[in-house]
Amino acid sequence: MNAPAFTDVGQPTQPAVVFLHGVGGGRYGWAAQQAHVAAMGWRSLAWDMPGYGDSDMVSPYDFAHLAQSLWSMLDAAGIQQAVLVGHSMGAMVALQAWTQAPQRIRGLLLAASSPAFGHSDGDFQKHFLAQRMAPLDAGKTMGDIADKLIPSMAAPGGDAAHVIPDKLKSAHHSMSAVPPATYRAALHALVQFEQRAALPTLSVPVLCLAAEHDRTASPAVMERMAQKIPGARYACLAGAGHLLHCEQPTAFNAELEQFLKDVKP
Repeated sequence: MNAPAFTDVGQPTQPAVVFLHGVGGGRYGWAAQQAHVAAMGWRSLAWDMPGYGDSDMVSPYDFAHLAQSLWSMLDAAGIQQAVLVGHSMGAMVALQAWTQAPQRIRGLLLAASSPAFGHSDGDFQKHFLAQRMAPLDAGKTMGDIADKLIPSMAAPGGDAAHVIPDKLKSAHHSMSAVPPATYRAALHALVQFEQRAALPTLSVPVLCLAAEHDRTASPAVMERMAQKIPGARYACLAGAGHLLHCEQPTAFNAELEQFLKDVKP
């Protein structure tokens, strides 16, 4: 298995943070966070999830193989243990990774996510897949999808006339660049995710970070998730939607900084 492509900031001797993006993301969407943790003395990696950017696909495209790709990347970078920071689907990869090799994880920041999506034969899941794939089936491009989806994920007031504000242009660019086949594969994997049973087993520092206006992973869902994790902390970013690290980078980085201070011995 080829290691996924990644952006590496910092020195090999520094403690490591790994940033894991969501369905419409990519490694360059974490630039503000990588710069921030570098100033704190941490090394950081931000990956292109398999099938994204410069990373090869995996087959089958499921969370077990995505997590295995994560270990392949850490091995290639010479990192034995890291803090995982996951957004949306990336947080699901982080939870899956815990079930495979918990000794390699120093802490988990789970942002705008959920411990389960359900099963692909459920009505909600079928509706979700049909809704998200309909534009591709109708001949639309990923750029067309990003035009509509990125503003709709933001907090109210950021989607007037579907204008992409500057703070969301990186997210728009990332989603526009996702290969359609990868997008389809990721969505099919997403609706199969189920790791609720893993929550009580987490024995490292955990921050469940929600966004006030997130309509994809609501604050209520994330708060319940935190309550099922021993010692986990829950926080919610005011004025942010699902793309919280892009919408409110300063507030996100402040939560990330405090979390890393709690993790670092």
